Amino acid sequence: MLKRVQHDNFVVILASKSMDTNKFFQSKVFIVIILGIGALVILLFGFKVGEIVGAKKADFSCRWSDNYQRNFGGPRGGFPGGFGDQDFIEANGTFGQIIKVDGSTLIVKGRNDIEKVILVKDATTIKRLQDTIKLSDLKADDSVVVIGQANDSGQIEAKLIRVMPASSKDMTRQMPLPGGPRLR
Repeated sequence: MLKRVQHDNFVVILASKSMDTNKFFQSKVFIVIILGIGALVILLFGFKVGEIVGAKKADFSCRWSDNYQRNFGGPRGGFPGGFGDQDFIEANGTFGQIIKVDGSTLIVKGRNDIEKVILVKDATTIKRLQDTIKLSDLKADDSVVVIGQANDSGQIEAKLIRVMPASSKDMTRQMPLPGGPRLR
């Protein structure tokens, strides 16, 4: 209800407490509005996360092509025109065959014969099946899975390197049997 109060030359209209705001906050309309705003916030958050991930992948691919000449002796100035219709390069790891071991650096030929520079740090874990091995145990032609973080030069700083068995026969010979020792 509205009240009309006259004070000197002014007329003031006051809303009384009889307008029940509690009914509005408990109404279905209010609940739908709040749920809609919540859904919009979640949707916008999802878009922002996707934008950040896409920007990181694009940045890695750009830096990788910019540093290709330095890393692999490819065309000076990187690739003209980018990667065409190919997808972004995997920034956080690779799977492939070691083609060169040079100190604490590995060159791995991965998918589509793309060579990647892998930097091995002191904190890098290197596993062959269940055994932890040393960098000196790695050799050319070993198949590896590398998980790490890309640096600004387009190289992968390895966190984990897992050496894959050369064949299933090697794998069954080295895998422990349930409840028993390893067969050699």
